[in-house]
Amino acid sequence: MRDNTLWRQDARVITLVGLAHGTSHFYHVILAALIPWLKPEFGLSYSQLGLLMTVFFVVSGVGQALAGFVVDRLGARTVLFSGIALLGLSALMLSSAHSYAQLMLGALLAGCGNSVFHPADYTLLNQRVSRARLAHGFSVHGISGNIGWAMSPLFLTFVAGRTDWRTALLCAALLPLTVLALLAWNRHALRPEPAAMPHAGATAAKGAAAGGGALGFLRLKVVWLCFAFFLISAVALAGIQTFAATSLVSLYGMSLATATSAYTCFMLASAVGMAYGGFLGAGSRNHDRIIMIAFGSAALLSLVLAAAVVPAWMAVALMGLIGLVTGISGPSRDLMIRAAAPANATGRVFGVVYSGLDSGLALGPLLFGALMDANHPAGVFVCVGLFQALVILTAVGVGSNTRVTAAPETA
Repeated sequence: MRDNTLWRQDARVITLVGLAHGTSHFYHVILAALIPWLKPEFGLSYSQLGLLMTVFFVVSGVGQALAGFVVDRLGARTVLFSGIALLGLSALMLSSAHSYAQLMLGALLAGCGNSVFHPADYTLLNQRVSRARLAHGFSVHGISGNIGWAMSPLFLTFVAGRTDWRTALLCAALLPLTVLALLAWNRHALRPEPAAMPHAGATAAKGAAAGGGALGFLRLKVVWLCFAFFLISAVALAGIQTFAATSLVSLYGMSLATATSAYTCFMLASAVGMAYGGFLGAGSRNHDRIIMIAFGSAALLSLVLAAAVVPAWMAVALMGLIGLVTGISGPSRDLMIRAAAPANATGRVFGVVYSGLDSGLALGPLLFGALMDANHPAGVFVCVGLFQALVILTAVGVGSNTRVTAAPETA
């Protein structure tokens, strides 16, 4: 009976946190999805459109590192609620924009809202979910994010194609408002009091972080290796998110609808990969090796796409395969970072480490936008493959450092 109660509590928290995370990822691509409408409406270049997304992720990255400290001090629930509310407000502001400056302001506000999710989400999962189901909690968290990424362009292009882009953004504003109401209704499940449970790797890392106060964890080499992991992998992801569809149209002569479907295939396949990756990660201690195989495969597939040597229908399938293999690495990635986090610093560590994700997503649109402006659509996938290959080096470094740190505990 007690096990059933614990299972229901875990499932409730995982579902609520996953729903919030999916909402944040939905907002990652609201501007990218509306590029076909925003570009002629405001007379913008691809680089200018990329800059909007760069502002979003720069603000989110800086805010995310700071939000981790706020989460550890004030609790994850309050911080999470405020972020969701800011996302809804940003969509309302963007829908009423009549200049590039107003679009920029809306992107900035959305970045502020997005900044809280990773430190708040991972703190809630680590505090409120039992250790036996934590890997699956990370898996669902990643899946919900990918579903948000996949649904955003489908929803926004559907509404904008039948009405206009302003109406699409107004409809998008309803999502965070609905989610906020649901989370508030279930707020007791997300109460900030920490659950009594062991923290993997915390004992080993605690000594290294001690004596430095709230910033002591920044002395850990593994924290910065994790940051580099997210930075590099996010640059590759930014290329797929922002300009993969446009590049596929140029390389393969497919319609925009088909190219958008390829991106959706990438995200949905990634969600499937994360579901499997939850079981794979739960049964493994060598998370870096799973990541190496996954990103090595993704890099090779990206180069095949860049070569444009396959028919258009196969390009869609290849996008799905890239999503599948990178998705498999997701839970192992989060478990690897959890092992590197000192005790009682989960929010700070995940905030700083995941700011690497936002930093990469900020840099990526500028790089890939410049490639598209220079009429190099194949370069998008070449660079995606290059950065996916570089991810392997950081994963090896994180895994090696984590095993060395954990060795005294198992000796």
